[in-house]
Amino acid sequence: MAHHGEALRRLKKDDALLAALVEDYTRADLEPADRAMLDYVAKLTRTPSAVTEDDVETLRQAGFDDRAILDIALVTAYFAFVTRIADGLGVQLEEW
Repeated sequence: MAHHGEALRRLKKDDALLAALVEDYTRADLEPADRAMLDYVAKLTRTPSAVTEDDVETLRQAGFDDRAILDIALVTAYFAFVTRIADGLGVQLEEW
């Protein structure tokens, strides 16, 4: 996942934030909406069957509309899908 971190570093230009996210996103200094999004992403990734309408409502309360929530779910699912294919085929990532 180092290549994703590099993309975030270029986008945000905040090495301290990147380090905090890598270490433990729950301890990073994040806006409430970003925290809600990452909590949802973590739950969808780790325990997808535990995600409920309440989790979606939490995102709405954080300011995300239904299109944004769909995008969050799609990106999370796509990342999991592609990662599992790469892992399943023994693909080695290129060095950055």
